[in-house]
Amino acid sequence: MNAQSIRRWLGVIGVPEEVVSIGREADNTWCLLPTSDGGWEVFWREQGNRYDWAAFTSEQVACHYLFGRLTWSQVARGAVGVLPGAH
Repeated sequence: MNAQSIRRWLGVIGVPEEVVSIGREADNTWCLLPTSDGGWEVFWREQGNRYDWAAFTSEQVACHYLFGRLTWSQVARGAVGVLPGAH
């Protein structure tokens, strides 16, 4: 998974496209940004402030982190869950 493919993966689990901003900061979104030193940042931006900020040296790790956070939110709201018959 990378910055180009994460939108598709998030769409598969039902995360609305407007919840994520890739490559630029935007209010009321989860932002995935490359840094000047080759790293990546993930954070929630609201009213110009960054919350739950995390930094990564790998694009793939940053994408998996964001995917995990948003997948958990989908599970918590009941949009994604355990398949019937699975234990």
